[in-house]
Amino acid sequence: MEKEKRPAATKERIVRQAAERPHSPRRLADEEESAAGCADGSVEGDAAAGMSAPRMLGMRGEEAACRFLKRRGYIVLERNWTCPAGEADIVAKDEDGVLVFVEVKTRSSLEAGLPAESVTPRKRARYERIAGYFLSDYDGEECRVRFDVIALLVLGNGRALVRHYINAFGSGC
Repeated sequence: MEKEKRPAATKERIVRQAAERPHSPRRLADEEESAAGCADGSVEGDAAAGMSAPRMLGMRGEEAACRFLKRRGYIVLERNWTCPAGEADIVAKDEDGVLVFVEVKTRSSLEAGLPAESVTPRKRARYERIAGYFLSDYDGEECRVRFDVIALLVLGNGRALVRHYINAFGSGC
């Protein structure tokens, strides 16, 4: 059976969604990313050698998400933390000391839907298992836990719309 293709997003829908988002557009390419060899989509340097375009897009999105969180007072504890249950894109602490597990979703178009739409119940369950593994190894005091999603939609010219879904799974603190 052939997969049904979603209709292209209309300009009005994109503008409406942009107006509803809580944060302004953020740059994907800045000095930090230029130094890493991935500004404006270029693939340079040893870190990018042999990397697929989707993986490079994801890496750039995670870099942008980390900068986004740091500007808002978060402390990034881990990036791409792996365990038998899978990988957490970002593990951070917010200004209130809440341990935050962040799933980052980056898209270059709306053809496959909004970035946050790809966070399925199955992925949520996996993130909860990942948090269990992390907490069993975590040296910090007992803490509150939250699950966030950061969705990025690349606009071109090194810019992206960023939307931070705080407590995206509806569980946690």
